[in-house]
Amino acid sequence: MLSKKANDVDIKVDAVSGATIPYVDMSLGMGTGDGMPVVNITYLAAQKFCKWLSAKTGYFYRLPTEAEWEYAARAGSQTAYHFGDSPENLGDYAWFYENSDGHYHAVGTKKPNSWGLYDMHGNVAEWTLDAYDSETYKNRSGLTKNPFEIPNEEYPHSVRGGSYYDDAEYLRSAARLASSENWKMRDPQFPKSKWWNTDAAFVGFRIVRDPNPPSVEDKVKYWGNENP
Repeated sequence: MLSKKANDVDIKVDAVSGATIPYVDMSLGMGTGDGMPVVNITYLAAQKFCKWLSAKTGYFYRLPTEAEWEYAARAGSQTAYHFGDSPENLGDYAWFYENSDGHYHAVGTKKPNSWGLYDMHGNVAEWTLDAYDSETYKNRSGLTKNPFEIPNEEYPHSVRGGSYYDDAEYLRSAARLASSENWKMRDPQFPKSKWWNTDAAFVGFRIVRDPNPPSVEDKVKYWGNENP
């Protein structure tokens, strides 16, 4: 029996399209299919997936903000990693440079954090909604409620979590990475694809279902402009 579609969002659809088919194996030989992370997709593609899923289900889905991502990664901790300050036991919770053999792995094969979330450290890093600014945290005074740096440019965006490719220090809950045009370096198209990266198999994404959907006018902050 089919459940009734939610009514968080009401998106009128008169056609369905998708990103152009990638011209090479975007997993770079590391594997695809059930259980594998989705990689080498752009920030725009991740946003549009959230919008598509919202239209399909009626629930409001989006990428997490940086603050939300870190809150979930920490799972109530104040230490460098959700399990403590020392990386000695990192291999129990994460795929990273020392144990990954140079490739990502199926999700959920390491231990979760205390909130039951897997792969918050390592495996593949994850897109967040925020524009990257190295001075963001220095410029905030006191507590900031629901901080979110709305992007106005294609680069850079903030990526969190570290990956199979990174040393332990880059997997800390507070570690940040800025996206780069170099992640499309080998893309032979002109202009380069809006949907696919060719050189960022270390970046994926996870989504959140927001129980408090924004106004129609504010949805552009989370899904981007109507036309990519």
